[in-house]
Parts: sequence; structure tokens; C-alpha cells
Amino acid sequence: MRRTAEPEGDDPAPLWWQRAVFYQIYVRSFADSDGDGVGDLEGIRSRLGYLELLGVDALWLTPFFRSPMADHGYDVSDPRAVDPLFGDLAAFDRLVAEAHGHGIKVTIDVVPNHTSDEHPWFRAALLAPPNSRERSRYVFRDGRGPDGSVPPNNWPSVFGGPAWTRVHDGQWYLHLFSPRQPDLNWDNSEVRADLVETLRFWLDRGVDGFRVDVADGMAKPQGLPDMPEYLLSIDRSATHSPADPRFDADEVHEIHRLIRKVADEYPGSMAVGEIWVETDEQFARYVRPDELHLGFNFTLTTTDFDADAVRRAIDHSLEAVSRSPSPATWTLSNHDVDRHVTRYGGGSQGLRRARAMALVQLGLPGVVYLYNGEELGLPNVSLPDWALQDPLWERTGHTDRGRDGSRVPLPWEGSSVPFGFSAGKPWLPVPEEWAGLTVETQLEDPESMLSLYRHALELRKTHAGFGGTELEWYGAPPGCFAYRRKGGGLICALNTSGGPVPLPPGEVLLASGPLDGTDLPPETAVWLV
Repeated sequence: MRRTAEPEGDDPAPLWWQRAVFYQIYVRSFADSDGDGVGDLEGIRSRLGYLELLGVDALWLTPFFRSPMADHGYDVSDPRAVDPLFGDLAAFDRLVAEAHGHGIKVTIDVVPNHTSDEHPWFRAALLAPPNSRERSRYVFRDGRGPDGSVPPNNWPSVFGGPAWTRVHDGQWYLHLFSPRQPDLNWDNSEVRADLVETLRFWLDRGVDGFRVDVADGMAKPQGLPDMPEYLLSIDRSATHSPADPRFDADEVHEIHRLIRKVADEYPGSMAVGEIWVETDEQFARYVRPDELHLGFNFTLTTTDFDADAVRRAIDHSLEAVSRSPSPATWTLSNHDVDRHVTRYGGGSQGLRRARAMALVQLGLPGVVYLYNGEELGLPNVSLPDWALQDPLWERTGHTDRGRDGSRVPLPWEGSSVPFGFSAGKPWLPVPEEWAGLTVETQLEDPESMLSLYRHALELRKTHAGFGGTELEWYGAPPGCFAYRRKGGGLICALNTSGGPVPLPPGEVLLASGPLDGTDLPPETAVWLV
């Protein structure tokens, strides 16, 4: 039976995911139900009413699978089990059922590039000899040099240091990330069959789709060639350049066709890939009709608050999917990058700019991914050294503070830490100054960031101006732009210049900040029809 009805006729309505607003939940940091200081599945279930009130269409849950938590769940030891830290399968089933009851879809992470070093397969590989069936599931190689003491190639790990670790018998295994995350060998049929089993396991439990972690990194090129020296001198972690042999191997597309084939067995389900590539041509290959339904395009997460740069990012994102059935995706933040309030300058300036970019993003055609807490205007947190838990901190010799600052638990209510997140001590420190940013406080303030998001999401769903899938650009003063949704008529104007500019003609639907008569002030965006 189809999960999502598709209307008949020559011009069918879009499937649910083609215009959806997804809300990423970093499970550890959303809501804690049992007082251990770590968010969990029951905590999410307890806040479904809030998510419905916010107006999102779907959730993306970061990994909640069994894991030793060396990388906070992205090191999976059993992809078909819930880690007790987050609950159990019954809690997951309740969450899915109740989310669907609120009209909210549920998508989850899958992590097919690597496993935990505590996965039964890897434990067996360490006990087995070279060239064994057990080792063939991973990327084991002999070292270079007369005694094999030099790594098989010069690849660096994304988390710092070499991408190879030597085991007791002298062989080396590959890990693009931490040594506790050994890379799987995707030439191995058992590896492929296991992913199919995992996908079907969760689809049978009612999930509506998947986010594919490291979607450009699973396949490895034949011979594992060295990385060009000039790339090593530019960046010893992740370049994702077309010349970087660690990522975007041609064979990766066979894996995505496998994922798509499984998803097609469950009509209405979808898959989106985490795709860090440099060119539109590279990106387009991932969203061909028989591959991923959607691809994360991260251009806005790496773009400054500058109208010309933002316009170029939008044009590139649209161009990347222009010959694909996939719509564009838009995201300003996630658990791997600094929150955009901080990226845009922090403080009141960062908040004004973040409000403006919220309207730019939510006015665009396609799919939007929000990161939990961005609707509250949360900034990054400057954490003390003792609190840092991201493996980047240790792997880089305390030179990269990692991603913990964007993963601090959400403030829900009350006037003191932990603001309703937990009855216990949160796993990362929550700053006292977030008292004015709680959900409770912002729901009562019509001028808050949360109220802006709620109003914008309601208009995006209900107003006819948001129809159509194409944009046209208007002439605009320097430091500004204005786009119009062809087919709907919505106009979005952004001012990143140093002074006010005339508003485009039209009736104002929503503005990110106070307007100045008939002028659009700096660091402000507006919707008009």
C-alpha cells in the first residue's frame, strides 16, 4: 500500500518531501526525559506539540543507534538497535506513531561509510588474519617500506592525524574519521547486504526516509592513490576538492542506486545525502533520477552575509539540480558547523542578520532544513576546555575546538539552567544568559525569533505567493537583492548594504525587522506580494 497518495493527471502534486521543511534534532541536545543529562527519544516525543506548533513537516533524527559514543553516535556498533542512552525500540515506535499523529514525518540518519571499532564485524577482523573474510569487510592494507611501517598512502583523517591505524600483525586499516570509526569496504557484498537489511528494518518500523552520512565518501578509488601534495599543504583534514581521492569516487553512485532501489520498494519514502562537493557538476550526479531524492547543498552554510555572495550561492544551488527531478535544499546551520547567528557576527548584529536570512531561506522554492535551536536564535557557546567532547579536540592536539559549541542543549522554560532540558546536569554546559532565549519566553513575545519562524512557516504553507519552482531576479541597489517566485509571485528583498534602500513595490507580508517607512533598513529582509 502506498504511504503517500500521488494524484493522477499530467501535473501531479509534489510528493511530501519536495517542499517540506525538515527540522534536524540533535538527539543528545533536544530534550531529556530521564534526568541523565542526555536527550532521548521520549524527550522528543514529549515535545511533539511544540514541533507541530512551530509548523515543521518532518524530523531528521541524528543517530540513536547502539554505540560506544566515541563520536556521539556516528560510531555505530549496531545499526538496528537503539542505544539504551536514548531509549529502546518501543520508545522509537511510540515516537514515530505519535509524530505521524501530529502530521509530522520522521527521517533518520544512516552511517554507511564506517562502523564503530566495537562493531562485532571489526572485533572479528582484528582477531582474523590478513586476507580473511572478516578483514575484507573493511579496508585493510599492508604498509609501505621494507618493514611495512609506513601507512599505505598519505591520506589525512578529517579529524586530524593520518587516516590509517596499524594493528598487532602489522597491517593498517583506513578511517577517514576517528580510529574508532573504521571505514567499510563497499566492494564487499556482505557490506551491501547489511545496509539493505538496515534500511528495510527501519522502513518496516514506519520511518519516512533517511539522511545518508558521508554520502560522497563511501566508495574508495582503485589502488587508493596518494593525495596530491598541494592539497595536503592547503588543508590536512577535509578538502572535498575534485582532486581529493578520499571523496566522490565514481563507484559511490552504485551505492546510491542501491539505496534508491530499496526506497522505491516503500513508496513515499526518501533519502537525502550529505554531499560536500565543490562543483555543480559533481553535485548533480548524486540527484539523478535513479539515485538520491535530495542532496544537502551546503553553500549557504559557507557564505557570508553579503547579498552578492548569497545570490551566487542560490544560483549555484538551483543550477546544481536544474537537470534533475530533485528540488534544491537550503540549510543555514547543522551540528557540524557554527550556528549562523555566530557566523554572521554574533550579538545583536548576528541576530538581525540571522532573522533576515531566515526569510531569504524560507522564501526559496524547494526543501528547507532547520537545525534545532535556530528558531530560537541560539548562538555558538564558548565552552571551557574541560567540557569539550568532540573527538576533533583530541585528534588535533587541542588546536581545533570541534563542534560542541553548536551542540549545546536547548533552553525550554524557566529562569535558570538547565531551562527545562533535563532534571539533571546537561551533558554540555548551558549558559545562564540563555534565560531570555527559552521557548517559553519567546512564545510570549510576538517580536521574538521563534515568533518570526512560526509566522514565516505558516505563510510558506498557506500563502499562494509561494507557488512555483523557479526564481527571477530584480535589479537592486549595491549590497541588495530581490527575487520573485515565478508561479507564485512572492518577492523577497534583502539589504546587506550600510544604509536604507527603497522597498520594492508590493504589499508587505512579513519583515525580519522594523521597516523605515517605504525603505528597507540594513541587515533586514522582507516578503512582499
